[in-house]
Amino acid sequence: MSSNELASSALKVQRAADALGLKIEVRQMEASTRTAEEAAAACGVTVGQIVKSLVFVGAESSTPYLLLVAGNNRVNEKAMAAHLGEKLRRPDADAVRSVTGYAIGGIPPFGHDQPLATYMDQDLLGYDIVWAAAGTPRAVFSSAPAALRDATKAQVVRVT
Repeated sequence: MSSNELASSALKVQRAADALGLKIEVRQMEASTRTAEEAAAACGVTVGQIVKSLVFVGAESSTPYLLLVAGNNRVNEKAMAAHLGEKLRRPDADAVRSVTGYAIGGIPPFGHDQPLATYMDQDLLGYDIVWAAAGTPRAVFSSAPAALRDATKAQVVRVT
């Protein structure tokens, strides 16, 4: 699919990747990629290779944090809170969209409306290729996890 055929949100992700020097190709899928399980099925990979872009907010500071999490992992919020120095809370869908510019189910790891402190699940680095959302619940891209880490300036952490 050419970039002219991409939804505007997906095209925004492609342009953000280009600006970061991250060589990706956003793909529009026939099937939904909204959940990690759906994305893995659509991309023909394991759930662990799917990057979940999860937004949390510091309970005291209201600082937004982006966690890039392997699709088969759940965030240990207490451990992440200890790492970040404050308890975390999950913002509602409207708050996530106002911070990122994207709806839940299509949040990419970069290209947000405001800069986000970004943390990457160390388990993602165990794969040769990972897949992430690209602006819509049907758009994705693949990347080497180290290249994604470098482009997002993510700090690698244990999230489980």
